[in-house]
Amino acid sequence: MNQASLFLIVFLGTATLGLAAEPTAGAAAEPTAGAAAEPTAGVAAEPPAEAADSTLGAQPPEGAIVLLGSSGLGEWVERDGTTPARWPFADGVATVGRGDILTKRTFGDFQLHVEFNVPYKPQARGQARGNSGIYLAGIYELQVLDSYGLTPQSNDCGAIYGQVAPSVNACKPPLQWQTFDVTFRKAQVEDGRVVRKARVTVVHNGVKTIDDAEIDPTPGGVDLPAGSNGPILLQDHGNPVEYRNIWIRPLD
Repeated sequence: MNQASLFLIVFLGTATLGLAAEPTAGAAAEPTAGAAAEPTAGVAAEPPAEAADSTLGAQPPEGAIVLLGSSGLGEWVERDGTTPARWPFADGVATVGRGDILTKRTFGDFQLHVEFNVPYKPQARGQARGNSGIYLAGIYELQVLDSYGLTPQSNDCGAIYGQVAPSVNACKPPLQWQTFDVTFRKAQVEDGRVVRKARVTVVHNGVKTIDDAEIDPTPGGVDLPAGSNGPILLQDHGNPVEYRNIWIRPLD
């Protein structure tokens, strides 16, 4: 091998070692192992509170009245107050349909336990995502909705509709059973005038989200004045929300 050939081999080897491979035009870089995915555009990022299952299946305490259990809808009627409720019912679960229903009995101050399950409606938006409502004393709406992962507003799940937003988002994803445990105190009326508004505390999936808040009647309920004893009303908003294990303990 002559001197010129040796020089050429050394030169070519050095050049090869120093060259980095060019990336293919338009190719995306591989994600770093363990990196978190970017959130979907337009979805509000609200880390949910630590929702618990300890409240699921809560048994009625002494003095409580079972409103929805294994025996069907015998405690419920339609809006007219006389026609038996006709919602689909199976295995202790009532599914929203065929109009609002309300309890035959009325209540003043009470402790209420409700279990509910909202449907998965990925193409729906806002108030079309698993909407229903629980009207306390027939006139104060506690909103039921798929609000998982959203920053709480006064029309989201667990809100007193249009008035009080939950302090934190305690929602589970749709298709999972959730709970409300509610303590309600009716308005105090003297000489036909409200001297103290109704008050409510809401525990959503074991997390206190509303703490002894004053509330006013919500549109859409029954025709009763504040301060009256009233029924529990379950709203039909056109979504197949499911309910089970509803009981109430009067406190007055």
